[in-house]
Amino acid sequence: MTKLAILGAGKMGKLLAQLAPESGFTLVAQLDKAETARGLTAQSLHGADVVIEFTEPQASAALVRQCAELGVPVVSGTTGWDAERALVETFVRNGKGALLWAPNFALGVHLFAKVVEEAARRFASDRAGFDAHLIETHHSKKLDAPSGTARMLAMVAERAQGKAMPVTSVRTGHVPGTHELVFDAAFEQVRLVHEARDRRVFASGALAAAKWLAGRRGVFTLDDFLGDVI
Repeated sequence: MTKLAILGAGKMGKLLAQLAPESGFTLVAQLDKAETARGLTAQSLHGADVVIEFTEPQASAALVRQCAELGVPVVSGTTGWDAERALVETFVRNGKGALLWAPNFALGVHLFAKVVEEAARRFASDRAGFDAHLIETHHSKKLDAPSGTARMLAMVAERAQGKAMPVTSVRTGHVPGTHELVFDAAFEQVRLVHEARDRRVFASGALAAAKWLAGRRGVFTLDDFLGDVI
């Protein structure tokens, strides 16, 4: 059994803890906001083989660095700390740590991004007469807007079509996450939608990535992990 420590005790943290045993993990530690604020130590991580971090944007960079200093691989699913991530990734590469960060751990989102890229390329022609727009909807407590997934999809589409992708963010109710790419012309419209129906899709993906990351060194993306799967 792989020994797992979870940083974060919110909804995702609790769900990860619930699903960890059936994914082949022994949960050795779960640290809440107050505990992570005191800093990570080998003792507080209780000999974990890998860490999963779902905390807050202002905390993620420091926590990932601390995991790297301790030599413990970390899977991070926190979004909203893009400005710091390049420096943290360099720190991890230069040390003995490992990091796999992703804005979304749903396998369907990874495949959806490939569809978005191809669709954006095909609808890019001015002669076709389509305007593109990305709409993302999440629960009212989500901190960052646009979401990390929306920023990733927008970047993929912009690269494919060669122009900026407008993004609209909606925060309402309890929506786990919906991303919709709309191509609109004068007399017709095409929509591509990915809808997460349950947070378990994110937790299951993060746990699978953590199992893969344990024992590795370096900086990885979901492409590296999923390259062994699809």
